[in-house]
Amino acid sequence: MVEKLSEEAVERGLAERSDWSRSGDAIQRTFSFGDFNGAIAFVDRVAARAEEVQHHPDILIRYSKVTLTLSTHDAGGLSEKDFAFAIDCDRLYTE
Repeated sequence: MVEKLSEEAVERGLAERSDWSRSGDAIQRTFSFGDFNGAIAFVDRVAARAEEVQHHPDILIRYSKVTLTLSTHDAGGLSEKDFAFAIDCDRLYTE
């Protein structure tokens, strides 16, 4: 079972991922692209990685913007899995 992070651990994680913000029991970030095709290509990369690690974000697509929201339902909030996947998504965005 995955453990929910303490408030202190969440704050440390957010300090290391300055583009991400807290939204209740989740973290989220909006990524911007030049067009819809760029946004969808990113979503495809995120989906492939999510399947690899079996950790699936909520995804909102608005033309050239993609908002990812991460939370670990099994933990009842944020876990290390969320911050690890945020790192993966940040890497996929810069590739």
